[in-house]
Amino acid sequence: MDPVTLHTERLVLRPFTPHDAEAVRAACQDPQISRWTPVPSPYTAEDARAWVGTVVPGGWAGDTEYNFAVCLRDGGTLVGAMGLLRLASLRGPRRQAELGYWTVREHRRRGHTAEAGREICRWAFEDLGVERLEWVADAGNHASRAVARRIGFVMEGTMRSHIVHRGTRRDAWLGSLLPSDLGLPQRTAYLPYEEKSAV
Repeated sequence: MDPVTLHTERLVLRPFTPHDAEAVRAACQDPQISRWTPVPSPYTAEDARAWVGTVVPGGWAGDTEYNFAVCLRDGGTLVGAMGLLRLASLRGPRRQAELGYWTVREHRRRGHTAEAGREICRWAFEDLGVERLEWVADAGNHASRAVARRIGFVMEGTMRSHIVHRGTRRDAWLGSLLPSDLGLPQRTAYLPYEEKSAV
């Protein structure tokens, strides 16, 4: 897929460019980003250049992940990164993907990440035909879970030993978002399970 640009009231969600490398490097010095995401640690200028110059465009070209630079409309400052991941499940009847993100420390608690997430999820449902989005994070990542809930994700539980982070297996929290959660039509019929009371 060719990279796309999306807009919200306060944000521009655009493809990363080589010019973003220094802003990405600076953001990823935050120990909270390295604690909760798989970015290299320590995070070097070469890591940033490789990510914006090779990994991100390769993900778009190969339809493996679609990553966006989340920037302020006013001034263009980078406030975070957000992507649709694990796109192999987008093809075929499963029609699902995963939403992942990190936010620059100085721009947290302003609603930017949830605003960006709602727009990317809308785009995924309406333009890509996604029918289920998942959010997965290390159990204990309360900030990420709060953002996912603000986007509209429904928490589904804890998956034991699901994530391998820096050589250690960790439990993960799982949430899901359906088109109907955003008031959008569900393309494939959905028959939710309803527990029947015992007679």
